[in-house]
Amino acid sequence: MSATAAEIATLVGGGHASAEEIARTTFARIRRCDGRIGAYLRLDEEGALRSAREVDARVRLGERPVLAGVPIALKDAIVTRGVETTCASKILRGWIPPYDAAVVERLRAAGAVITGKANMDEFAMGSSNENSAYGPVRNPWDLERTPGGSSGGSAAAVAAELCAAALGSDTGGSIRQPAAMCGVVGLKPTYGRVSRRGLVAFASSLDQIGPLAHTVEDAALLLEAVAGHDERDSTSAARPVEPYRDSCRGDLRGLRIGVPREFFVAGMDSEVEAAVRAAIEVLGRLGGEIVDLSLPHTPHAVAAYYLICTAEASANLARYDGVRFGHRARGAQDLLEMYQRTRGEGFGPEVKRRIMLGTYALSAGYYEAYYGKAQKVRTLICRDFEEAFRSCDVLATPTSPTAAFRLGERLDDPLQMHLADVFTISVNLAGLPGISLPCGATGAGLPIGLQIIAPAFAEQTMLRAAWAYEQSTDWHLRRPPEWTA
Repeated sequence: MSATAAEIATLVGGGHASAEEIARTTFARIRRCDGRIGAYLRLDEEGALRSAREVDARVRLGERPVLAGVPIALKDAIVTRGVETTCASKILRGWIPPYDAAVVERLRAAGAVITGKANMDEFAMGSSNENSAYGPVRNPWDLERTPGGSSGGSAAAVAAELCAAALGSDTGGSIRQPAAMCGVVGLKPTYGRVSRRGLVAFASSLDQIGPLAHTVEDAALLLEAVAGHDERDSTSAARPVEPYRDSCRGDLRGLRIGVPREFFVAGMDSEVEAAVRAAIEVLGRLGGEIVDLSLPHTPHAVAAYYLICTAEASANLARYDGVRFGHRARGAQDLLEMYQRTRGEGFGPEVKRRIMLGTYALSAGYYEAYYGKAQKVRTLICRDFEEAFRSCDVLATPTSPTAAFRLGERLDDPLQMHLADVFTISVNLAGLPGISLPCGATGAGLPIGLQIIAPAFAEQTMLRAAWAYEQSTDWHLRRPPEWTA
């Protein structure tokens, strides 16, 4: 799958290639390669080939769908009609949704071909994709390393060319961090820009669906296809969809690029810092005005985030009780025992940890001391960004403090694992758009990501900056050595 999503859509939409043949080639590659990576939890080859034939028929009738024939993987938190959706959890094993998520409806209407469901951290809780109940995902650049999380399967599938693009979800960095570690582009839209209807909830005030792809143009193309108001999602913004792909042009003259000093901290990998600072110099040479500034409440973002997200997770995951759907424990003597055994058997350690933390933070006597205070810090973080964007148009930062770490390296240290998202979390707390794109490599050849952040609903400005940088370098052209054949 060496062609980009935009190239495939142009070829198929113009009648120069067959969506069905591209789908067959994609599944052949998945069968050949994914046994070593574990990017997919389940495939829908029959449904994909049926969709591909429908796309080819639409093209013969004169249509030109914007994603004609593009093979796209979906994170397993995104509901798909007739295809098992588990959130990589035992508690949802065997659940077949009766409807498609809003983004899936829009992808199908745009001519995309859904290849299957990508592996993830259970209920999107994790930063390494090692929390999946069905096994970890391995990074295509080094099979002994994590691809990042929680959308690690989506990122690895794109990096290993097991699809042309993918959708993930981002609650605290879960699109951008794995994109950085796998050397692809990952875009988290403004909160409300993309409908969350059909996204299994982790933290409802933070979750947002977005694309992972090989290029900024592909990410813009997917965003344009899935964005827009959805009257069935009360958090969906009633704003028109911008022509995001048109942002992929021009230079950076007149664009002010802020560099927050709090995003270059002691303890971050020196190779990551050097690569990101070099990328910021490139942005300056392309015409951008570099502005040093401060986001003073950034050091408190991790603490605030892990109180807010766990509290919301505690409430959202209360529905998994063995009564209405999903796993139900057998042999219980009464209702309370059935609840306890179902949740004990169905949830993994990280999910249990976060539910307990969130329940504690919401409990009587502690609510205001923890959850209430975290929400006040969130407001301060939002104000930091508002102040920063008075003096700049976008921010440029590292995506992750390190490159991909080894599988198992942080499993016994939850705090160290949580700190993997230190540069992405505040963007979710403020509801802003952010994009990660490749900007370098370590001495071992592992990808490094540059993050660009914009004001709410300023995705066009963010894409302009990201595209200009991408076009001036060749980092986005690198592929994992093992998968180039």
